[in-house]
Amino acid sequence: MGFIIENISQIGWKDCVMYVVGIILIYLAIKKDYEPALLLPMGFGAILVNMPLSGAIDQIMMMGGVPETVHGPIQWLYDTTIASSEILPLLLFIGIGAMIDFGPLLSRPYYFFFGAASHFGIFAALTISILLGFSMNDAAAIGIIGAADGPTTILVANLLKSKYVGPILVTAFSYMALVPIIQPTVIKLLTTKKERKIRMASLADKDIPRAVRVIFPISVTIIVGIISPAAVSLIGFLMFGNLIRECTVLRSLSETAQNTLANLITLLLGITVAFTLQAEKFIQVETLMILGLGLVAFILNTAGGVIFAKFLNLFLKTKLNPMIGATGISAFPMSARVIQKMALKEDPENILLMHAVSANVSGQVASVAASGLVLSLVLGYLAG
Repeated sequence: MGFIIENISQIGWKDCVMYVVGIILIYLAIKKDYEPALLLPMGFGAILVNMPLSGAIDQIMMMGGVPETVHGPIQWLYDTTIASSEILPLLLFIGIGAMIDFGPLLSRPYYFFFGAASHFGIFAALTISILLGFSMNDAAAIGIIGAADGPTTILVANLLKSKYVGPILVTAFSYMALVPIIQPTVIKLLTTKKERKIRMASLADKDIPRAVRVIFPISVTIIVGIISPAAVSLIGFLMFGNLIRECTVLRSLSETAQNTLANLITLLLGITVAFTLQAEKFIQVETLMILGLGLVAFILNTAGGVIFAKFLNLFLKTKLNPMIGATGISAFPMSARVIQKMALKEDPENILLMHAVSANVSGQVASVAASGLVLSLVLGYLAG
């Protein structure tokens, strides 16, 4: 019984706070169904890594009077699959790429502009972070939260060696899960009821030739790779997944990537990322600042797309529903579904899904391109 009492005595208030954080994440996953495949393992992992002398992370123990390192599985997963290689988020990109149908976007390429307009928040949050005293690499990692792309945030934060990986990742994944709450609030503040009721002509999904579908992921990889070499792994794995989908000769592998691979990697990624949620590193004033800055980035990205759509309406005879501008973020396909639900709530006969999906797909590509640009600029600045 003595060792049990000793272990309990080692639990500090910060550990208790992290237990609460873990339980909140689990609650949001189960009760609210907010990104359960990510938040549930993250929440459970937060409890595991903050137990006294947790066997989930590395510990120094005396073996026959000699100190030895006993490796914990969660820390080992983090060190090998994220910190040193970023392979877990990259593998997830293969699954995401296999899920994406670029057909709607290829049939109306002008929707690429919404993806570009919806990433202003990244650079705004980066600038504000620097003004608040964060270093350049930390500020860049914080700004990427606005992309609403968890795997990309992980890669950027690790490549830039940010000191705040834990708070950044929790903020990114939490706000991704809260898309159905955050985006409608921002949209309603920026639009009128009349604007939200604007109907757009229904779009039949055009038959995009197979050759175009195959050439597209290859071309995007080459173009983005030339513009931003630091983004080659990001865009390359995403487009490789899409190439598996579109080549049609690997249907079984495409289905495996979309389902089995994506689900398994998501679960592993969630519990592995929990390594960064250790109390001593997570509970600090900067964490609250990052939560605020991440929200600013997310709101500005959503607002940027909506305002851009409203700006275009000044010159267009056939008006756009400005809500579709919000789908230019990378939260695919969640954001498109949110906009469709909002449209139906305003007008039960208003179908915006194809328009929203087109802009949402562009946001997935734009987030990777923007992240690559940030990486190139920041790494170049730090090297200089």
